[in-house]
Amino acid sequence: MVEPAGLSPDLAEAYARWLRWLESERRLASLSLQAYSRDAAAFLAFIARHRGRAPDLELLGELAPADFRAWLAARHAGGLRATSTGRALSAVRSLFRFLERGGLAANPALMTLRSPRRPHGVPKPLTPAEAKATLAAAGGAGGPTWTGARDAAVLTLLYGLGLRISEALGLDREAAPLADTLIVRGKGGKERLVPVLAAAREAVDRYLALCPMPLPADGPLFVGARGGRLSPRSVQALMQRLRSALGLEATATPHALRHSFATHLLGAGGDLRMIQELLGHASLSTTQRYTDVDAEQLMAVYRLAHPRAKATAVRN
Repeated sequence: MVEPAGLSPDLAEAYARWLRWLESERRLASLSLQAYSRDAAAFLAFIARHRGRAPDLELLGELAPADFRAWLAARHAGGLRATSTGRALSAVRSLFRFLERGGLAANPALMTLRSPRRPHGVPKPLTPAEAKATLAAAGGAGGPTWTGARDAAVLTLLYGLGLRISEALGLDREAAPLADTLIVRGKGGKERLVPVLAAAREAVDRYLALCPMPLPADGPLFVGARGGRLSPRSVQALMQRLRSALGLEATATPHALRHSFATHLLGAGGDLRMIQELLGHASLSTTQRYTDVDAEQLMAVYRLAHPRAKATAVRN
């Protein structure tokens, strides 16, 4: 844990008590505790420089909104991300709440600050050609033939049906052979009906025909080498091998196949509401992220193909 230097004795003692409280009462994990102490120490070091004096409890109670905004601005100028600053703000607020509960210092100005807005995450899908190559390569990436067929079947469910990795690996043997539709239990136990592509059905059938393990109806559909339910880590390791073999970006993860499913449907004219239902998103705003992806791809095609775009590129 980070213990800041140059604090007044009263603040140094209160700071140490706060860390002990986080560890014993809040039971923060070791890494979280280190992050909290590091962020709070950095804040106190900034205040010492900003106000030109060693921080003490009295000074913390006197800080104005402008002081806190100056700290946030300094972090931004230093290139720190909004997610990092949001965590640091949580640590500083925790320290001030602890001081206020103990009757040591109170400063309502801090609580009026808004956490920095996190950047809007945009999914990074594979291209259709990359997705096709990934599924084709999966069949030979798992060693023995039956495990290769299993790997190909799992990835086909992610890309062909838009399943989450937990949803695909959570299927039981009784779900196969797959029918024209599949009932999927998603987040919060919410069920949805997903149409099954012929390619997905055939991939699962191929795996079942080759699997040497006994697969009772109430047991897992996809199993590992010892017969237990296949773990997400195994599928993540598979995608890591495929990324290396195919020269794909680091963003080519199992979840990227689900992103690819949605993005490619949207690019082919799929309705946003329909895609929301297929993915099991509770909110349409979550699905709308894929419109950002499609817009990026559309602009890339425009820049490559449109005569006016080419003319602009030549002039530049």
